[in-house]
Formats: sequence, structure tokens, C-alpha cells
Amino acid sequence: METGSTSVRAVLIDIDGVLTVSWRALPGAVAALREIRAAGLGVALVTNTTSRTRASIAEALAEAGFAVGAEDVLTAPAVTARHLAEHFPGARCALLNSGDVREDLEGVRLVDENDENDENDENDDNTTPDVVVVGGAGPEFGYAALNRVFGHLQRGARLVAMHRNLFWRTDRGLQLDTGAFLLGLERAARTEAVVTGKPSPEFFAAALARLGVGADRALMVGDDVESDVLAAQRAGISGVLVRTGKYQPEALAAASGTPDHVLDSFADLPALLGPRG
Repeated sequence: METGSTSVRAVLIDIDGVLTVSWRALPGAVAALREIRAAGLGVALVTNTTSRTRASIAEALAEAGFAVGAEDVLTAPAVTARHLAEHFPGARCALLNSGDVREDLEGVRLVDENDENDENDENDDNTTPDVVVVGGAGPEFGYAALNRVFGHLQRGARLVAMHRNLFWRTDRGLQLDTGAFLLGLERAARTEAVVTGKPSPEFFAAALARLGVGADRALMVGDDVESDVLAAQRAGISGVLVRTGKYQPEALAAASGTPDHVLDSFADLPALLGPRG
């Protein structure tokens, strides 16, 4: 892709670790996003965040100084809802997630598992959901919850994961995420999750469709070399890795490919894009 020319029409931007850490703006990020918008580029904020709805994310970003709205945000839960509607219409879905994102799961038939602890019901197919949907990890991912999911999978439930990130960065350092638990569930239940958020091609396709541009006219900026950058490149999108958030030199060295560009931070993106005209 001819970065620095008018060939770039839109920018896909990861949020956590790129624009913010723990919802605090990273240095220069607010000004850089403002400059990108002023250049007339389309912007989609693409995130695997599963602890907040699109509206809540937009509100948090606005409080951090970014001029964005909910319509600018594409989340893993929103793409998951589309996937379930297309592939499992009307399915009974059990959700394991840290945070309430039901607003972004419009049309998904969620079952309440609060009363599914009766041992007499363990082998009753009527208590088994058709699909287990796994979102972001947190305190909810305790033994009882994970074992309940394992039981559903043994009884034939399909497994859909919003993402398989191993960890993310907060202001307290790196924290374990869903991928660390998902690997164990897949291995134990002898199944493989369908992943709907990054790095799935479906997620990037949804972002491009929203922006109305082809992959060859888009740029993806992220802090995760595999799920953000290389996954975007496999979808035909130019990939930019930033050395903020979860970026680790050893992860880049061991990566399955090479980013198109590596920047110190999102603040450097306008210079990479060059003058517009």
C-alpha cells in the first residue's frame, strides 16, 4: 500500500493499548486522531473489548478527549451478534463474560444459568444451551463457571468466542484474558471455538463494510502483532504495529509475519500517512 499518498482512504484503529490504557489517553493520541479526521479519512475504532457496550466505550473515549461517537465503534460483541444471527438463528446461548454487553447482543437469545446448578438436571438436554458464547475474562471466570461451560460442551453445545487474546495491558500491568482459559476448554472438550472478533476475517470485513472501502484502501493500527496487524494483513489491509499497550519486542521477533510499519505510538501515524491533497 502506498502509505503517504491518497491511496489510504480509511483507518481501522484498535482502542486499548493504542489510543488509551485503562481508558486514559496515551500521549499524542487525541491530537493524532483529530488530524486524521481533518484529513478526510474514514475512521473505525475496532476493539475486542467485551466489558463495555459501544455507547459506553464512546462515552469513555469522549471523557478522555476523543471526538468519537458510538457509530465509530465496532466491537467483538456486535460482530458476535451478527454471526449468531446468521449461523445459529434462534439458538439458546449461554454467555460467560466479564461486563454487561447485552445491549450489543441484540437479537441473541440468552439463557439465564443462575438456576442450572441442580445435579438432577446435569444430563437433561433441555438445560444445555445450543451455543456457549465466551467474552472477555474477569472474576466471572472462576472454576464453577468454567466447569459449567465444559459440561455444556461435552453435551454438544457449540463454542463461540468473541476473541482469544491471552492478555491485555492495564495501568496495573498485563492481565490474563480469555485466550488463557479458552485453550484449556478447547483441549478438554476436544472442540475448537469459532472466533468472531479479531483476528477473524469476518471482523475486518465488517469494519470495511461499515467504512465503505476496500481492503487495499485501508490501514489497521494495533498493539497486538498477531491479532491486530498480521490478521489485518491477511485480509488485505496494510498493518501498522505501535510500541505501546501490550507490545513486546519478543512477540514481534517471534511473530508469524512482518508488519508493514512499526511506529513508536499512534501519535506518529499522521506523519506516516503524509500530507493529504
